[in-house]
Amino acid sequence: MSHQSEPSSGPFLPAAAARPAGGGGRSRRGFLRQAGLAALVAGGGGVLGGGLVNVALPGVARAAAYDYTARATFDAFDRAFHDSGVSGQPDEPNEHGGLAWGQSYALLGFVRMYEAYRDTYYLDRIIHNVDLMLATRDSVRGVADYSGRSQPAWRAMHPYTVGVARLTDGAGQPVLEVRSALAYADLATATVRAGSGDGRFTLEVRNRNYARVDTFTDVTMDPASPDYVVRRIYAAYPSTTMVTARDLRTDPSAAGMPAQGVVALESQPVIFAVHTGMITYPLAAFVRLVYGDPQLRKTPRYKAKADEYLAAVVDAVAVHDPEWRQGEGGAGAGVGAGVGAGYFQWPKGMPVPYDGTAQPINQSVALGCTYAELAKATGSAAYRERVLGLATMYAAQLEVDGGGAYIWPYWPKFSQVYLGYAKTGDPATDISAYTPAYGRPGAGNRQYEDLSHGAIDVEFAVLAFRYGMAFRGVDLVRFARTYTRNLATTDGDIATSFVRVDGTGGLAPSGQYLQAPRWMQAAPWGERVFDHARAIYDDRDVQPGFGSGLLSVAYLNWYARRS
Repeated sequence: MSHQSEPSSGPFLPAAAARPAGGGGRSRRGFLRQAGLAALVAGGGGVLGGGLVNVALPGVARAAAYDYTARATFDAFDRAFHDSGVSGQPDEPNEHGGLAWGQSYALLGFVRMYEAYRDTYYLDRIIHNVDLMLATRDSVRGVADYSGRSQPAWRAMHPYTVGVARLTDGAGQPVLEVRSALAYADLATATVRAGSGDGRFTLEVRNRNYARVDTFTDVTMDPASPDYVVRRIYAAYPSTTMVTARDLRTDPSAAGMPAQGVVALESQPVIFAVHTGMITYPLAAFVRLVYGDPQLRKTPRYKAKADEYLAAVVDAVAVHDPEWRQGEGGAGAGVGAGVGAGYFQWPKGMPVPYDGTAQPINQSVALGCTYAELAKATGSAAYRERVLGLATMYAAQLEVDGGGAYIWPYWPKFSQVYLGYAKTGDPATDISAYTPAYGRPGAGNRQYEDLSHGAIDVEFAVLAFRYGMAFRGVDLVRFARTYTRNLATTDGDIATSFVRVDGTGGLAPSGQYLQAPRWMQAAPWGERVFDHARAIYDDRDVQPGFGSGLLSVAYLNWYARRS
């Protein structure tokens, strides 16, 4: 199953990257060996106020290469990242998600570093990058999304969206649209070969990224035939390449069949709510910082930029108003989400996998973080209402496990993907145009949230709590336990994590465990979140090469300075 993913692991910077002088941070390797982090993260020790009891950290044999709580470390990594040219630079379009899953983290890192050190240098870093990033909006670049509209937000395509190949006949007239909802659709092709006789052909759809192929032999363009290609493809769904088709002829009964040859699929441009949320969240936080500080508000440069960014954020988030659902009833419309619950749903026909279904929790609440900052900065009741709706939805997904920790699924429990759904027999009445069926009714995707996307969920919950909009202290304690009791673990004497919030999924790959410091919002309710997340970095002398790593180091600074 494909879904929005964060390219968060990536290559690390080379060892030659600048190392700050006087790092002096304590390595946690000795702590893991001598104090036994395995016992600590298992929750077997004493519990006080929902968190694990502090223990003294013993001395260690060596100094870490970096002090991840030092400003100099963050600044060195900031320079290295922005000089590297890797994905996530502020002046690149978001076509492949670089702004959403790279630059957004860098910007939020500057926000957290400002909160830690109160140095306007970090506000200036925000301004420099945001000004470049705003120039990449679709409306500024003059590019459009799949609907043909050029909007004040950032579209994305490969590898997230549905790929389309429009096949033509020998005269160049469009006859058949072939679509694949499998990720990395730009690496897919549609091949037409001769069939066994006149009017028949063989269609092959191949995705090189997954080495998957679907072949439909001896199909025809005759709607009256049992081998009508659109019908055969629909009947075969679910297929390995998640292929569907649409007849493009004005008169489907007219002659015409696709010419032989190979046609590449092209991923369609879509503006994702989760991308807009990730990108605008730090901008809205900048507005909150400036509007909430009399000195900054009196500084013409900061006030002018805050006003400009507020207008940009308001315009961007409004793009997703048609996707907002709240207080609906009826099958598939949020039943079980909770009274007043709000969430985002992809419209049927939007060229994304699972169009027509409720979006994953993290993809809804990512925009909720922006709403919370806007509500705090402006006092807007409308944005506060959105936060309350999303918080109601999210709270209804949370379960308390045997260890007193919160666990929750990736897809909301009321979503069609979580529940599973079948074809109706007619594409016009199916839930989804591009994914006509998923699993089977009552047996959809029930996987629990993962560490990386879960950090977005927890960020939203803590933000709503801090601003007095939703959630209680006991909720934050339970989120902290999710990390310390379910996610945190060791591999030998090296700190690492499990993949999912319920402690399943096995030992996490680097793209998951290196996101651990992004759970730092929960650390005030469970200090071991900080200890373990820092240990993950200390044990590996991590040199972050992507924006998420930069934010992780910012969060370690943020917590160390506040405690």
